[in-house]
Amino acid sequence: MQPDNSHSRTGIVLEGRVQGVGFRWWARREANSLGLRGTVRNLSDGSVEVHVAGPTGPLAAFLAALEQGPPGAVITRVRSVSSSGDLPPDFTVLR
Repeated sequence: MQPDNSHSRTGIVLEGRVQGVGFRWWARREANSLGLRGTVRNLSDGSVEVHVAGPTGPLAAFLAALEQGPPGAVITRVRSVSSSGDLPPDFTVLR
């Protein structure tokens, strides 16, 4: 059996207690450990927006981890958003 080399891209917004708990930096470490690229940023409404791309297996693992978040985070809602445009070659925390 050959490995699955397909890639995917997605955008999500996470709501709940996701700011002030190190969520962006935790997401960056998780994404980098899985070899994914993309961005994470805080939004003015208190949510966090993530755009990420990479192999489907690691991407699925990352999305599952995001639904749990780092210690101290409480995810109350995850919603998909459109993701287009260029992504950086690594995973970047945007201010």
